[in-house]
Amino acid sequence: MQFPLQACIDAPASAACGQIGKELKNPYYLGDQVGLTQSLGWVGAWTSMPSAYAVAAQSTGDVVAAVNFASRHNLRLVIKGGGHSYHGTSNAPDSLLIWTHGMTDVTLHDGFVPSGCERSAKPLPAVSVGAGALWGRIYDEVTVKGGRYVQGGGCMTVGVAGFIQGGGFGSWSKAYGIGAAGLLEAEVVTADGATRVANACTNPDLFFALKGGGGGTFGAVTRFTLQTHELPDFFGIVSATIKAKSDAAYRRLISEFFAFYGKALFNAHWGEQIAIRPDNQLVIFMAFQGLDQQHAQAVWQPFFDRMRSAHADYVLAAEPYIVAVPARRLWDPEYMQTLPGMVLSDDRPGAPATNIFWASNLDEAGRVWHAYQSMWLPAWLLRDYLKTDQLCESLFNASRHWDVALHFNKGLAGAAPEAIAGAKNTAMNPKVQDAFALLIASAGEPPAYPGIQGHSPDLALAQKNAAAVDAAMHEVRILAPDTGTYLNECDYYEQNWHESFWGANYPQLAAAKDRYDPEGLFFVHHGVGSERFSPDGFTRVS
Repeated sequence: MQFPLQACIDAPASAACGQIGKELKNPYYLGDQVGLTQSLGWVGAWTSMPSAYAVAAQSTGDVVAAVNFASRHNLRLVIKGGGHSYHGTSNAPDSLLIWTHGMTDVTLHDGFVPSGCERSAKPLPAVSVGAGALWGRIYDEVTVKGGRYVQGGGCMTVGVAGFIQGGGFGSWSKAYGIGAAGLLEAEVVTADGATRVANACTNPDLFFALKGGGGGTFGAVTRFTLQTHELPDFFGIVSATIKAKSDAAYRRLISEFFAFYGKALFNAHWGEQIAIRPDNQLVIFMAFQGLDQQHAQAVWQPFFDRMRSAHADYVLAAEPYIVAVPARRLWDPEYMQTLPGMVLSDDRPGAPATNIFWASNLDEAGRVWHAYQSMWLPAWLLRDYLKTDQLCESLFNASRHWDVALHFNKGLAGAAPEAIAGAKNTAMNPKVQDAFALLIASAGEPPAYPGIQGHSPDLALAQKNAAAVDAAMHEVRILAPDTGTYLNECDYYEQNWHESFWGANYPQLAAAKDRYDPEGLFFVHHGVGSERFSPDGFTRVS
């Protein structure tokens, strides 16, 4: 298989290498390369490397042939759709790759009933998508053209398969639930080469495992059918940056924000995140649904008025920006490009106009990770004034070491009852149901690769940054230990990962693994059953 970075390894100063360096910041270019992944690696953990051979699957039959071939010849097998795994789970040298990039069909249903459920289920509006489809394309078909909403990823270049099988959070998870809860049916090729339908009535144990049990673990999914929802009138964003003029003022700022969040934002209308930074800046990037611009402005006005009045303590380093977008146009390239700075486009000649991505995701393209840690923040930290004060102090202390971000949409406390009920029927750790946010601290560097002269990963910087991230997260972990985390966005070296990712659901997932893949053909790092193999997945150890 041709490795795109070989030109840089051979001639790092060449024009060809320069062009590749530019393309590595284009997530659509990365996705179109069979030999690359969206992240180029994690220093000390893994490096993006091409498989020895790949099957560019166009149909379920292609996937069946690849699975049977790998099983018959005892090959290491990996699956790649969007290729966004921070842990390199869609990457392995000396392997056979099933590349689902070409399986992108999207079909809308006015009323879908899962196979075998005709007597027990009512028809629901839904969408069936191929395993290689990216969320930008799905939103274009479902929302822009179809006038419906499907709970998918916030990043438009993330693939459906890893998202759903990992659990999946969108910007408005508190309104529509996690992505896995919207799964109605899947078609999956299991290790014996059989094509199975999995839903609540047919192979329900496999169905449960696919709803948050981890991608590439129980089989090769070829099609997902997901429930769709009625669109609200508007989706929107709120952004601002507030700088405190002293450490004491910064402590007060963090406390004032959490008081405001608990009163005004802790509900199904709001999602996305804030960042708490070492330079005493609070960066706000929140998303809303079901409110018009006037109502969103009214929600935030008391908070921003307070920031302006306390000019001895705070300065608005970036003025508040509040915009409501007609919901049907949020992923419409023509419309979104009229909003300054919101989206970027695939600039390759002949690229489809629909190949847009959020400007805020640019930094992730081609990233080499130094560290990535996360933990759920339980809602009791918000419900008790003393605990909230302790949380704010812990977050301030964390920010002395590194940036920390709170993703409010990646926890279901404060969500609509339907969203919480849906999560109970997934494999995700039940602790997500009472978490109000996912706390994340991460570090990395721009595209780099071992062996490219002048462009190798900075090992000393990686070690330094990883230590800072660890120190920052420790400040909060001592306040709320063992809260669990989201398997798609966490530490490669996660301790006690069975409990962190799945909690009490792990035995049920292990039983499904034993039933559908007893020999461990499907292996991913820290996946169900991976403890039975060597870290590279090539050797069974128990």
